[in-house]
Amino acid sequence: MIRLLIPLVALVLFFLESNFALFSPLEWGDRTIYLVPRFLILYLIFIAVYYDRKRAMQYGLVFGILFDVFYLNIIGLYTVLYPAICFVAAWAVHYVHHHLAITTSLAIVLMSVFEFLLYQFFRLISYTTMPFDTFFYDRLLPTIGANLIFLVMLGWIFKYLSSVRVLQRIEEGR
Repeated sequence: MIRLLIPLVALVLFFLESNFALFSPLEWGDRTIYLVPRFLILYLIFIAVYYDRKRAMQYGLVFGILFDVFYLNIIGLYTVLYPAICFVAAWAVHYVHHHLAITTSLAIVLMSVFEFLLYQFFRLISYTTMPFDTFFYDRLLPTIGANLIFLVMLGWIFKYLSSVRVLQRIEEGR
């Protein structure tokens, strides 16, 4: 059952991202703030850290293709970035402790890098004209805050699902 639960949670998060994106942008005084939900990439990072790098990269590839096809006009951007972020997460965790707080911090940093890379790519192809300071204060910082709240609430569940699957794989190998 756990074998199917991990991809099912990823699928639910994939669809929830678009629903939570409907709450953005928000008007805060004279500023327009953009909250971009990045639930799926955060979950994939937890899979890469606590479960299996290869499996996280496979899920990243599949969901990256789905994201490109359903939500973006540029095929290949998320298809490349999702597995790459999973690879970096699995690589970086070899140098730090697997504690939940460390993994949460790593996930937030990698999600920020992901957002920055998307912003730079869209600037490169002139898809956006947003200046960097507007991006930083009105999109990146609110996105980090919103996704940090999400991870604080559900990060321990992501860790639990991944850890239980590892234990199940060990028992199946006996």
